[in-house]
Amino acid sequence: MSTGMTITEKLLANAAGKDTVRPGEFVTCKLDVVMANDITAPIAIEQFYKMGGERVFDADKVVLVADHSTPNKDIRAAEIVKGMREFAREQELTHFLEAGCGGIEHIILPDMGLVLPGDVVIGADSHTCTYGALGAFSTGVGSSDAGAAMATGETWLRVPATLKFVIEGELNRWAGGKDIILYTIGQIGVDGALYGAMEFAGSTIEALPMAGRFTICNMVIEAGGKSGIIAPDEEVLEFVRDRAQRDFTCLAGDADADYEAVYEWSAADIEPQVSFPHLPENARGISEVGEIRIDQAVVGACTNGRLEDLRAAADVLEGRKVADGVRCIIIPGSQQIHLEATREGLVETFLEAGCLVSTPTCGPCLGGHMGVLAAGEKAVATTNRNFIGRMGHPESEVYLAGPPIAAASAVAGRICSPDELCAG
Repeated sequence: MSTGMTITEKLLANAAGKDTVRPGEFVTCKLDVVMANDITAPIAIEQFYKMGGERVFDADKVVLVADHSTPNKDIRAAEIVKGMREFAREQELTHFLEAGCGGIEHIILPDMGLVLPGDVVIGADSHTCTYGALGAFSTGVGSSDAGAAMATGETWLRVPATLKFVIEGELNRWAGGKDIILYTIGQIGVDGALYGAMEFAGSTIEALPMAGRFTICNMVIEAGGKSGIIAPDEEVLEFVRDRAQRDFTCLAGDADADYEAVYEWSAADIEPQVSFPHLPENARGISEVGEIRIDQAVVGACTNGRLEDLRAAADVLEGRKVADGVRCIIIPGSQQIHLEATREGLVETFLEAGCLVSTPTCGPCLGGHMGVLAAGEKAVATTNRNFIGRMGHPESEVYLAGPPIAAASAVAGRICSPDELCAG
């Protein structure tokens, strides 16, 4: 066995105060951030008190975000957020982020500089793996583990083996991070990286903007991954320079590190993807989709709610109209992104096209509100899951795609390539 370590192993070794760690080893790690949201925080807070917690380990490092059912969709949601607010006040938390000052957790934590390269982060939400795009180890945990970590500032875990995905070359037109990860899941399956650290590298990844990198790491959980990771480079440094309020560390894997598996793909083989119901692994190239009428299109979520995603959708929708009978819902990922999209004229483009523009929320992604599907309805969405009943009625269907396909489909009334509208 090599003496070298992957970037994930180095991150966990540092947090555990060890020189080296190996896959399968159990470690206790100090945490840089512990996060919970309005679905998971109530249980985490309950567990915090049950274990005898009095004060959180660090009021700067425990972050609560109300994003799943906000703006409050009903009395239950309002009561939950009220409880979070009261806990945040009692504990004097620096970061309680709710409607009007926040947005979707996995977008605003990086954007606010709360997660940085070299960090070890847990969140009571499965898509906490998003922050691997910054060169951090981040993973989702149960609410009980989050509650314990709020008190202790530590968590235990088993060091995952690393699977490396090397993608080389220039992406096809309209393809981006969403297409890379859907293609990856389509190749290896929803359990293809079970409890593994999915590391992405190669010239395609190096050329990818941060928005695409966040999208890739966000969805590694849909392949069964424990975490996703991309080694920090100048693109990451450019992102964090003006955001970081504390020191951070950029790590890279050793040349002689051991990987459980290495996959090598050409970007030329990755056309824009669509994942069919009811699993993300049911990915097909857009040329293989066929005739699928839709009732709804959604651009947003923690997966594709960044400004770059909204720009991509607006490029397709500019000067066009959403098809009769189709609801096209646009959800900026944060209050700041919503503001910037307004300043750029993107919101005007969406409204003129006949779209609905929402305040930041997870809303329809989990079938909560702002776009729930009825029986028999079909949606194409930039969200991350298309399980049975994910967006509403169990007899509805969700097709996953990137923003260009979602926007083009809204205009055509069926899932289609933007090339059908934007030839040349």
